[in-house]
Parts: sequence; C-alpha cells; structure tokens
Amino acid sequence: MVQTVIIAGLILTVLNLVVNAVILRANKNSQACYYLSFFFIIVGLLLLAVASVLPKADLLGAGFGGWGIASLFAAAISFMITSILDAYQNVEA
Repeated sequence: MVQTVIIAGLILTVLNLVVNAVILRANKNSQACYYLSFFFIIVGLLLLAVASVLPKADLLGAGFGGWGIASLFAAAISFMITSILDAYQNVEA
C-alpha cells in the first residue's frame, strides 16, 4: 500500500507541475498557476478527514488517507517548484 501511495503522489505531482507550467507560460502576471495546488491541498485534507470517520475503504490499492497524503505531497512539491519557476520567469535584471 505504501508503494501505491508513493506512485500516486508522483503521478499527481507530475500532472500538477505540467499544468502549472502551462498556465505559468500562458499568463506570466497572474497567480492562476497556484490554483491547482490549492485544490490538491483542499482535496487532501478532505480525504484525510473522511478517512478518520469512515471505515476502511480501498480505492485503486490505497485508502482515503493514502490518497490524502499523496495529494498533500503533490501540492507541497508543486508549490515549491512552481514558485521557483515563477520567480525566475518574473526576474528583471
């Protein structure tokens, strides 16, 4: 189950980074590139809350808590990398 959560987190991270990079390239002055990461944070926290209330339920090899952890991992890594890309794109030398 741990491997499923790690793989899901990596896939969600790559998906999030690709979408954030496309949005960042399209509109350099907007903060819209961070909206998907905010969405993943909200979904991750909701999944963790649901996992603590409901009995064990597996979804594609991981429980709701595992999907919540994968979502939060994807959001954290994507926030860091997107903010670095945003900073380098908006630098004025």
